[in-house]
Amino acid sequence: MAGNRTPRSITKHALPAALLAAVTVAGLVAQTDWPQYGHDPGGERYSPLTQIKPDNVAKLKPAWTWDPGESTLSFETTPLVIGNVMYVSTPRERVVALDADTGKELWSYDTKVTAPSTHRGVSYWPGDAQNPPRIIAGTSDGRLFALDAKTGKPAGTFGDNGLVNLRSAFADKFPTALYGISSPPAIYKNLLIFGPRTQESGAKGPSSEIRALDVRTGKQVWSFHTLPQPGEPGYETWGPEFWKDGAGPSAWAQITVDTARGMVFVPVGNPSGGGDPAGRNGRNLYSNSVVALSAETGKLIWYYQMVHHDVWDYDVTAPPALVEVVRNGKKIPAVAQLTKQGLLFILDRMSGQPVFGAEEREVPKNPQSGEELSPTQPFPLKPVALARNSMSAAEISRITPESEKFCAALVADHETGGPFPARGGGASITFPSSIGGGNWGGVSFDAGLGLIYVNTSNLGSVSNVRRPAAPVAGTAGAVAASGAGGRGNIAGNNGGGGGGSRFVDQDHYPCNQPPWGQLTAINANTGDIAWQVTLGSYKQLEEKGIKDTGAVNTGGSVVTASGLLFIGATNDHRFRAFDARTGKLLWQIDMDGNALASPITYLDRNGKQVIAVITGGSSYMGGVGPQDPMLPGKITAFTLPR
Repeated sequence: MAGNRTPRSITKHALPAALLAAVTVAGLVAQTDWPQYGHDPGGERYSPLTQIKPDNVAKLKPAWTWDPGESTLSFETTPLVIGNVMYVSTPRERVVALDADTGKELWSYDTKVTAPSTHRGVSYWPGDAQNPPRIIAGTSDGRLFALDAKTGKPAGTFGDNGLVNLRSAFADKFPTALYGISSPPAIYKNLLIFGPRTQESGAKGPSSEIRALDVRTGKQVWSFHTLPQPGEPGYETWGPEFWKDGAGPSAWAQITVDTARGMVFVPVGNPSGGGDPAGRNGRNLYSNSVVALSAETGKLIWYYQMVHHDVWDYDVTAPPALVEVVRNGKKIPAVAQLTKQGLLFILDRMSGQPVFGAEEREVPKNPQSGEELSPTQPFPLKPVALARNSMSAAEISRITPESEKFCAALVADHETGGPFPARGGGASITFPSSIGGGNWGGVSFDAGLGLIYVNTSNLGSVSNVRRPAAPVAGTAGAVAASGAGGRGNIAGNNGGGGGGSRFVDQDHYPCNQPPWGQLTAINANTGDIAWQVTLGSYKQLEEKGIKDTGAVNTGGSVVTASGLLFIGATNDHRFRAFDARTGKLLWQIDMDGNALASPITYLDRNGKQVIAVITGGSSYMGGVGPQDPMLPGKITAFTLPR
């Protein structure tokens, strides 16, 4: 099985809760804790806990909250829980340890980041005979800290008194360029494995190599070039000389590990734009790919590219999840990789080949300002696309007469179609937007049910935004120029890279027909949809009688052995639980902010199951739906009444 899961027969039946909390697995920590970003190294986001069930989940109540006192537009951290201590990074990138039963602060370490950015958590290393357990925290300004898990003090044997400057020798030529860590490093034995977040515009920039450091000393053990150098496979897929200080492609998303096979699976971002397009001509390996590497050496085992020569900002942002497929009585270890296009590629873990097949389909070929677009793009044969990949004039939103008029005028002045529009300089509408489709939350997987759970958004982007052909009565009256103003502008939120502007109406709701957010269960053994439901509903629209439109979403879910699927993710200030077998909504609660981070579940010291989730801000979804101010970030823990 993927990861280090306790056998299901034990976790569900044989041991009482108090004893389960003390069980260790493969020399790590209890699986009734939440020891890693995806719970297990393979990122299944599955918990063996069964105390909270479909028949009692509606009784959940808040048990405690913790407020770091930091207002934010982006609080997307997934906390860790080990031995009744919760470890979390704050919006200002402090590292904090909390009592997991009460939320009481135990210690705090200030990394002193002056301009904090997107940050999704920390890592835990269980230690060895010479070193106590450590918390590993990367920062958005390119530093890596190792802290004593018990005290929060820097680990003196790691780097320079607990600190490694990751920019050194990798970003020296570009002292002001973006180079940081947004996802917690993966842990394999005594290695920290990570990729940097780097720029997505500008042809020249820091190296985006994937690296492994010794967790005890901070010394580098291996690296892998996401931009191949002369003599390396993939070098020929770029234009001449681009390898010399070429920027990107980043590898900022979460890495997953097959501990039994000694493999790591890394999602890689899109090529950086700008400069002479000739430098990027070609398929651009290993951008927009999942790469499988030897965890010990960093050597390439296989790769699979989801987008050739990306100009749409379709970077691979989701953590690859290790899953199992049973076909003809044979178990196939596989990797489930979600993309921004809402495509789910289920790849053989050993070869990288699509388990259910894939095909290269022709897409528009017109060049974009000298860019040599690929004539084809890959599509899995199964499952079908899980998010909208095209748009026609007949599919505009009609939630209100005003919305229909506004969106009709916008569509009339732009080319529609899809997927992968050529963008040859004209004004066009693209599905999905740079939000996705799928995004960094990824999927969860229950091997017992054989189901992969995927949350997606249906939202478009507008390139080369124009004013409507005529003023539209009852609307804001004009569409902002592309990139003007910022996140809140109507159809004017520049998404970065090739992302364009959000395709929204005068009130910031998507211009396409609902549903705008969906939750889908995929049968891992057949590739078919087991069930699909709407995810999200905006209270502001509900007051007008418009319900269950779905909401744009980014974070991930967690599935439990009792048959529950917990998910926030949506920007509608709600947290929900679904029946994992049927998709029926069983419970939801209004929150103070958006629960965009992925939830976790664990047992407290009294053997009571806890569900915890972080809320705060709207992240880069701020141009879609209700416009939130800077909100305080919070952790809320839920339990059943005693």
